[in-house]
Amino acid sequence: MSMLSIFNVAGSAASAQSQRLNVVASNLANADTVAGPDGTAYKARQVTFQTQLMGDGGNDPTAAGVRVSTVSEDQTAGRRVHDPKHPSADADGYVTYSNVNAIEEMVNMISASRSYQNNLEVMNTAKTLLLKTIQLGQS
Repeated sequence: MSMLSIFNVAGSAASAQSQRLNVVASNLANADTVAGPDGTAYKARQVTFQTQLMGDGGNDPTAAGVRVSTVSEDQTAGRRVHDPKHPSADADGYVTYSNVNAIEEMVNMISASRSYQNNLEVMNTAKTLLLKTIQLGQS
C-alpha cells in the first residue's frame, strides 16, 4: 500500500462515520416523537458499512476503504403509552412513540465519534511522516 492511499482509506472511513453520526442525530432528534398524520411513528435507522476497494480500478486488495451500503429502518414496534387525553391517541387511548432507544443511540454516537477521530489521527500521522520524509530529502 502506498503512503498516499492511506489518505483515501482513512478519508473513506471518516466519511462513513460522518454519515453514521448524521443518522444517529436524526434518531435522537426523533426519540420522543409520536405517530404522525399517517398513523406511523418514526422508525430508528441503522447504518450498514461495506468494504470498498480503493486501488487503481478497484484491483488493489491492500487499499480497501469503507462506505455506507444501506441505511435501514428498524422494524420493531414503537413504544405504546396509555394516554387517552393526548391528541394523537388511538381509539383505545394509546399513543405510539418512535422505537428509538436513546441510550443505544448515545453509545452509537460515542462509537462513531471516536472512530471518526481515530481516522483523522491516522491522516495527521501520515501527513507528519510525509513531511519528515521531505525534510530528510532536503538535508
